[in-house]
Amino acid sequence: MDRTVRLLLHSTPSQADALAGTLIAFTSVFNAVCAEGWQRQEGNAFNLQRFTYHANKAAVPALVSDLHIQAIHKASEAVKSAITRQKQGRKTGQPRSAHCPPRYNGHTYKVHWNEGLVNLSSVAGRLRIPFTLPGYAQRYHGAPTASADLIGRGGRWWLHVVVALPAVPVPETGAAIGIDLGLCRPAVTSDNRFLGQRHWREVDRRAFRLRRALQSNGSESAKRHLRRLAGRTLRFRRDCDHVLSKRVLTGVAPGTTVVVENLTNIRARVKARRGDARRRLHAWSFAQIKGFLTYKAEDQGCRVVGVDPRHTSQRCNRCGDISRANRPQPALFACRACSHRANADANAARNIRDRYLVGWGKLPDRRAAVKRPIVGGVGAPHQLSPTSRRSLGDGS
Repeated sequence: MDRTVRLLLHSTPSQADALAGTLIAFTSVFNAVCAEGWQRQEGNAFNLQRFTYHANKAAVPALVSDLHIQAIHKASEAVKSAITRQKQGRKTGQPRSAHCPPRYNGHTYKVHWNEGLVNLSSVAGRLRIPFTLPGYAQRYHGAPTASADLIGRGGRWWLHVVVALPAVPVPETGAAIGIDLGLCRPAVTSDNRFLGQRHWREVDRRAFRLRRALQSNGSESAKRHLRRLAGRTLRFRRDCDHVLSKRVLTGVAPGTTVVVENLTNIRARVKARRGDARRRLHAWSFAQIKGFLTYKAEDQGCRVVGVDPRHTSQRCNRCGDISRANRPQPALFACRACSHRANADANAARNIRDRYLVGWGKLPDRRAAVKRPIVGGVGAPHQLSPTSRRSLGDGS
């Protein structure tokens, strides 16, 4: 499994100038390749290299060939994504970057862990720059390295190094836990744990109101304040997502499958059209939470899978009845068929778990799904009545 380590580079002024020049040159090549690929509607890296390499190498000779190739590959990824969005009818245009981080491979950089030095290519030749490894990343010291990205921000430079670690074995225990992610309650688990803190939402509201007031003011002082606030909200949300994902996995035994909803394109499906609800929906970092859960679960010997989210909040976990009327209040689930009452998010989390247990999840071995015991009143497909199968969405 791969992990990314952020190395803080302690560069001299001349080395910092060389890194800045490398960033500018790499960005220039990236944008040139993107322009060519967008004009031709071509995202294949091999073809883009054939069309652009020699012209760009002549225009930017100080950039070594391997960095030219990496710029072409990065541009290929961006153009492919833009073409896909265009075919889907989504608003898009030619990819362009103001600061495209140079990507290094084994030919253009090397990390000397014991010496605390990194050796990397630049427009001024090879540079040997000391670095600092964060305390939380000491366990990655000496690990084999793959690619790396050079990041410059605020006059400081980081090298984001991808290290390769041995995979943690995942025992087949058949255990599963469902996670219902939401905006009001950040996460609720199928074993009745309500995670996250309500004050996170108020911190986000205060930051939004402050930014809006400063933007409407428009004075030089307000603009300086806005620059100081830049990135603060994203860092806060990232920290909250780290805390949330860690708490979800606290006490989860190795071999457990963590089941979440597949929320891709949820912003296009939900009817929040204006106001605070719309802003919160579009700021919801559900994909980041899932990413954090995935890599932390791998470290713990667990796996994360996604299931179809349809009707998980309307279905009774006890009898299988599905109806919008089962949600008389946002936080309350009250089944009209069997009178079962529960917290709406906890009921949804159990439905998410059970949907995986009956085979909706992408299991490594589908046959394993039908051998799992009954959990929470729902078992494997062959243990369900035809009525219960239909209530879960199985039309067989």
